[in-house]
Amino acid sequence: MIADRNALQKRLDAATSHLETPIAAVDLAAFDGNAAQLTARAGGKPVRVASKSVRCRALIERVLAEPGWHGVMAYTLREAIWLVREGVTEDVLVAYPTVDRSAIAELTADPALAAAIAIMVDHPGHLDVVDRVTPPGGRPDVRLCIDLDSSWKPGPLHVGVRRSPVHSAAQAAALARRLVARPGFKLVGMMSYEAQIAGVGDAPPRQALRGQAIRLMQSRSLPEIRKRRAEAVAAVRAVLATETGGDLEFVNGGGTGSVAATSADPAVTEVTAGSGLYGPTLFDGYRNWRPTPAAFFALSVVRRPAPHIATVLGGGWIASGPAERSRLPQPYLPAGLRFKPDEGAGEVQTPLLGEAAGALRPGDRVWFRHAKAGELCEHVNELQLIDGETAAPAPTYRGEGHAFLG
Repeated sequence: MIADRNALQKRLDAATSHLETPIAAVDLAAFDGNAAQLTARAGGKPVRVASKSVRCRALIERVLAEPGWHGVMAYTLREAIWLVREGVTEDVLVAYPTVDRSAIAELTADPALAAAIAIMVDHPGHLDVVDRVTPPGGRPDVRLCIDLDSSWKPGPLHVGVRRSPVHSAAQAAALARRLVARPGFKLVGMMSYEAQIAGVGDAPPRQALRGQAIRLMQSRSLPEIRKRRAEAVAAVRAVLATETGGDLEFVNGGGTGSVAATSADPAVTEVTAGSGLYGPTLFDGYRNWRPTPAAFFALSVVRRPAPHIATVLGGGWIASGPAERSRLPQPYLPAGLRFKPDEGAGEVQTPLLGEAAGALRPGDRVWFRHAKAGELCEHVNELQLIDGETAAPAPTYRGEGHAFLG
């Protein structure tokens, strides 16, 4: 394993030796291998790429060219519009509800955009916003997807993220009736993201008891969501058949951490994945499948404040989520480095300890892995796409002038 990491470091260093740090890089061999593994785990169902976890147009296009991948799950409507206009895809599901009036105006003014993009809803108020921007009758139908809450609620507990208020089959059917009764809209899909399964590693490092608790929770939660999702999908399909004579075009579920389990659900027609392409550190804590690390960033050593300390410039690229150790980037190459506990990853400098620190000199590089996937791209204007020992730059969303949640 150490030999593999040493070989990886040599390749990354050789490919980027002409560049100044900070450098963000994606190893294309690992990226492509992860893409193939994800489609294999999907068992023949299409995999929709989660653009939030990639945030680089060239890499989204690359994975969509691979067999088994189809369509994009965007994180804002404005991003979805940009991807369609740039010719990246003609099939976008916006993962979160939108109240962006200017983006809604653009969507409803262009029949091609309206045909390519579905927006997420979990409340009739989302439709009210659209109607206030462009009243029905003066626009193409806006495609809708119901967000079904996939959290597990044993008794008074709520296990999972707080997303949609639509939890039961009855609530889904009631919302579907209200949606199909509204002119100027078309209900085409359902989505349910089981975050407590797809987004929670069941083998957190150095936390054996917590891992046991997570595995128990997931073993109870998975059959519950499969049963409830099947009931909700059937209820919504019954509404569509009765009220419109139509049917759902897709039922989306899952994420990188649950691709195989979610694909096995007969009610699901497609799954979503994105983080598994880059293989960030949060996915080191999964037993069923761990992607190969593919995305890295390099910082330069600038100080040797003590014989056992090497300090790099920058480093505080902290991931979103709860403020805890798991959200820190991790020094990866060379192996054997760790943060100084009382300083951690700093915005302008990061002291590193460990056996490898003693051998580092000013000008040497340390390669890190980010805790999350696409958030790496918010720090750089381009990714270096590594093919063997050569690098080719590809702009990130930020490099193309877009900060869709900035």
